[in-house]
Amino acid sequence: MSTGPTHAMSGLLAWAAVTAFAQDHPIGQLTPQSWAVGAVLSTGAALLPDLDHPSSTISRTFGPVSQGASALINTTSSFVYRTTRTRKDSKRDGGHRGLTHTLVFAVIAAVFTTAVVQQSQKWALPALMFVFAGLAVRGIMNDWCPQKDALLITGVSAGITVLCLAWTAQTPASAAACGLAVGIGCVAHFLGDAITEQGCPILWPIPIAGRTWFPVAPPKVMRMQTGGKVEMAVVGPLITILGVWLSAAALQRAGALPFLDSFDLLPV
Repeated sequence: MSTGPTHAMSGLLAWAAVTAFAQDHPIGQLTPQSWAVGAVLSTGAALLPDLDHPSSTISRTFGPVSQGASALINTTSSFVYRTTRTRKDSKRDGGHRGLTHTLVFAVIAAVFTTAVVQQSQKWALPALMFVFAGLAVRGIMNDWCPQKDALLITGVSAGITVLCLAWTAQTPASAAACGLAVGIGCVAHFLGDAITEQGCPILWPIPIAGRTWFPVAPPKVMRMQTGGKVEMAVVGPLITILGVWLSAAALQRAGALPFLDSFDLLPV
């Protein structure tokens, strides 16, 4: 898998790109407040699939709570892998890079998020914002002290949630946009994993070459090592720069950055 910061920034980049380029679609005409909510959800969702790995950094986001959820997800993923693999699939336990690394999971996460936000913006949206803000902060700040990170992340996540929701109090968030943001973040994660050495079983359960868990990936020469020089010196910085640029472009079009009106950040 890519490192936490790369995954997190890829989620932001994917959300910014979709909203910046979709000029003639409702998703490209969000209010600044709704855009910000989506950015938090997409950035956090770009870490969500790795909760299937109990020993991953992301599983420690909220201490014992997230570790328990991670163990449950890992067990479920392992069961699904064992019961759906073919003779050509490897005999690994299937816990990591299993169910949560498929488009099926991205769709489920998107639909679930949409349904939850539709139920209540008073309690459901704050709860989702808190969880995904935590995942985003955990991913970006992956070098925080392990003995203190759960408490720090909980506090920072609560702060982000309060500030964001206070800003959006007079502008209800779009449930569909929230669901789409989560789906986009998950897909960004899959693509990040697909360009690493192991690939990613994005298209499960569609059989490819006799394998239902076929690891989708480009040719080996185009793959990178997780945490290697290519990711840390090229891919990570490039994703961050593009993410910031397209975020500014999307917010400019939403009317949130009037001081940049003299610049055309996205001349298309």
